[in-house]
Amino acid sequence: MRHRVILVLAIVAVLLGGVMLVPAAYARLSGGHALASLGGIGGGVEQVPAPTPTAPPPPTLADGPVSVNFKGEFFSWALMDRKTGKINGSANMTRTNSTESMIKAWIVSDYLRQLGDKPLSAARKQQVVTAIRDSNDKSAEALYNAGGRKPVLDRLIKMCKLTDTKIEPTNAKWAYTQMSPRDAVRMGDCIGDGTAAGQKWTDFVLSEMTKVRGGVKDQKSETVQGGRWGIIDGLPDSIKEQGPVSIKNGFTMLWADVQWHVNCLAVTDDWTLAVMMRYPQKNGLEYGAKVCASVATQLVTPQPGAALKVPQQPVGKL
Repeated sequence: MRHRVILVLAIVAVLLGGVMLVPAAYARLSGGHALASLGGIGGGVEQVPAPTPTAPPPPTLADGPVSVNFKGEFFSWALMDRKTGKINGSANMTRTNSTESMIKAWIVSDYLRQLGDKPLSAARKQQVVTAIRDSNDKSAEALYNAGGRKPVLDRLIKMCKLTDTKIEPTNAKWAYTQMSPRDAVRMGDCIGDGTAAGQKWTDFVLSEMTKVRGGVKDQKSETVQGGRWGIIDGLPDSIKEQGPVSIKNGFTMLWADVQWHVNCLAVTDDWTLAVMMRYPQKNGLEYGAKVCASVATQLVTPQPGAALKVPQQPVGKL
């Protein structure tokens, strides 16, 4: 009799063990969903929902290594995070270059800020538009004269808190103003945050800077100079689609040193980037345009790699 009791208990134990083991094994094979269906066993098992995947942050420009096999006298860049105000860049980002037409964005902004609520005449509006879109020298000069010439640059240094910028000493020629990339991104931020043009005109200036037109070969005269190239070409669509990218380039081949003086400036809500350089005449304007694009491409974070339209290649081979 005792042996029968032991045998029955053993059979019951096996059966109960099978009930507990089979669901456990099945759960391992089915990813755990079987346990959720066995709510009546052992007081019930609640199903834990899988974590929702977090979308990656949108691409932007951020500080990072920039490798440029540059062939020329001077190359430098700076990037400002406009949310924090932090500036990063090359080790020589405090060295200066002549601003050339890049400074026209300030000249226009300064004129409009002083105009305030007064109406903008048709003639002045034409000067504002062409100074930005076509890099028209005569329009910029007229606005510069209207602003008082040297005081326009004095206000730039003071209002944008520039530390490296020097005014041309003889006639305060705006194109020969010496500015560093560090100060250039400060100027870009000053335009972007409304300090330069004031509340009424800032959106107008930034909008005009998105309408810069013409390529490196569209240098028709001092009144029509193609300036849509450089940083804008180095940005993937995933950045340009986030919002407007306002640009103003400066570019002149100066016979004084027989070199191209090329500067690129871009401003968005999140960042402002400046690239500045001098290099021999023989390399042409296209070389400088590609250097600016290459710097922008390398600072894209996260790197989209092959999705970029601008091939990543050493600048020395451009």
